[in-house]
Amino acid sequence: MKPDIHLNNWIIEQRRHLHTYPELSHHETKTKAYITNQLLNLGIVTYSVTGKDVIGIIKGEHPGKTVAIRSDMDALPIVEETGLSFASENKGVMHACGHDGHMSILLGIAKLLVANKSAIHGTIHLLFQHAEEEVPGGAVEIVEANGLQNIDAIFGYHLWQPLKSGVIGVREGATMAGADRFTIHIYGKGGHGSMPEETIDPTLVISHIITQLHTIVSRSIKAIDQAVISIGELNSGTSYNVIPDTAFASGTVRYFNKDTSLLIEKRVEEIIEGVCKSFGATYKLDYIHGDPPVLNDRELTTFLKKTAISLYGEEKVVDIDPILGSEDFAYYSHEIPASFTFIGVGKEDAPYGHHHPKFDIDEDMLPVGVELFTTGVLNYLKGGTEDEY
Repeated sequence: MKPDIHLNNWIIEQRRHLHTYPELSHHETKTKAYITNQLLNLGIVTYSVTGKDVIGIIKGEHPGKTVAIRSDMDALPIVEETGLSFASENKGVMHACGHDGHMSILLGIAKLLVANKSAIHGTIHLLFQHAEEEVPGGAVEIVEANGLQNIDAIFGYHLWQPLKSGVIGVREGATMAGADRFTIHIYGKGGHGSMPEETIDPTLVISHIITQLHTIVSRSIKAIDQAVISIGELNSGTSYNVIPDTAFASGTVRYFNKDTSLLIEKRVEEIIEGVCKSFGATYKLDYIHGDPPVLNDRELTTFLKKTAISLYGEEKVVDIDPILGSEDFAYYSHEIPASFTFIGVGKEDAPYGHHHPKFDIDEDMLPVGVELFTTGVLNYLKGGTEDEY
């Protein structure tokens, strides 16, 4: 179901408005109000599960299943450097991940569905979720509040800069990684740099720890189980000739298998404990389990893939490799059948990736997202066969 030129322009207008007024996770009050008003203007009844999200309900003229389509709403604490005429007016906050585009796509889907209620066999929930960028975020709050009750399946999508514009990326099973994080505090004994024998050097201790942490993936994890451990933060000392009392590091863990996450946590603790004991230091480790992996349901994903091929041709639909980034859509995928699809927006003249101050999207792909998910969801509810794609 293809949007016409008027709807295309409206979708882009929505994206540019939302881009101009971004809000951070758990603070999307004006965004929520704007989305709610747009849905009400379309005659769509809305409700909220957590008080932070907004969900529109469209009931078709025929009985059937209930499905949801999800968009996130939050922005990032980034100073925008795009130079766009509709750049952020909220200083230090930017839609640098494409969530403005996600919302405009779902609004476009809403408008197209309202005009075609006679084609809907069942009920569609339009889920505008808060706080995707935070841990804990909006998805887990919605799940814990029974927000998926009576919903049979859920679809999600991400505008994706690593994919060339016009390409649709799909994958069955584990698609995006689970993400843990940890912090390490090392407690030694400071002193003058000229007398290291009188100290317990926390900088030396944490250096040995970091080196050994990077052996976990290569020596403790099966080669067929993908995982990543990265140290992103390291602090120790304030003067060139003074050995400090403490050192600090923090990092992230990515995985696709829960057992891998648990094994990494165990090995991190063992390494820190062993190194500290050998140097006479003490430590504090905080290991936080974050979002789990996104698990794409085989049936739903196959259905979306065939829908995309029917609309854009096989050359525009690709099976992607697992992505080590995380997405809190994962919580939905662990509760009900779910499928998360990637819409390529990468352009040669816009090479900046997600979370970059100059990140931008290809607006021509917004109507593609509307067409793909409107067509896919309508056919899925209808119980469509491959011949009907």
